[in-house]
Amino acid sequence: MRAVALHHESIGPLDGPPLLLGGSLGTTLAMWEPQVKILSGRLRMIPFDHRGHGASPMPAAPYTIAELGHDVIALMDRLKLERASYCGLSIGGMVGQWLAGNHPERIDKLILIATTAYLGESERWLERAAIVRAAGTVEVIADLVVARWFTPPWAAAHGHTVRAYREMLAATSVEGYAGCCAAIAELDLRDELERIIAPTLVISGADDPSIPPPNQQAIADAVAGARLETIADAAHLASVQHPALVNQLIFDHLGL
Repeated sequence: MRAVALHHESIGPLDGPPLLLGGSLGTTLAMWEPQVKILSGRLRMIPFDHRGHGASPMPAAPYTIAELGHDVIALMDRLKLERASYCGLSIGGMVGQWLAGNHPERIDKLILIATTAYLGESERWLERAAIVRAAGTVEVIADLVVARWFTPPWAAAHGHTVRAYREMLAATSVEGYAGCCAAIAELDLRDELERIIAPTLVISGADDPSIPPPNQQAIADAVAGARLETIADAAHLASVQHPALVNQLIFDHLGL
């Protein structure tokens, strides 16, 4: 399994505790700006673009969660990080579960936001991949997806931010987006959960229509000692809607 060299940034003190940040499908590392601008004062923040996203390489699709996970291990090796904490949202959280379950020696603490270990919706994700391929652009599904990222009242009050995230999604490469849809279609990390030994914080958006709270509850129930926090009035990108609260949860979980 050949890893790709993920595009990433390293922000904050080089001797600070390292925190890898894996984002949602159809985003770039810029989605973590609400966290980076606050947490980088004390942490070495390492947001990255998944393969086929942002400035990362785009190998031929389809992809698997294991391949995305191997990309992160390769990034850690390049940065000479024997261990790091990991925070992932949506597909980034799926990668985090794979990492912590398969390479427990590399993951210090784990934060999983708006994610799941199993969806059982293969046809939905394969259909979405087919739609963007047929259209030749992710733009075709941008309005539908972004409507699920934020609660409607918040979106109405934060139009500039919503437009910025829509542009980020619409600019995603077709092959990269479709390749990651295929990874989600095959998702089943339930066996990995019982192998996770990293202290784990699971965060739900109470109004998330994409991956509803019962999915995060299932993770918290299966991972020994995991803690679940549910954020009211938050949809899928809870880290964007409620950055101060998510930042505090991250700080507390990392013991800072």
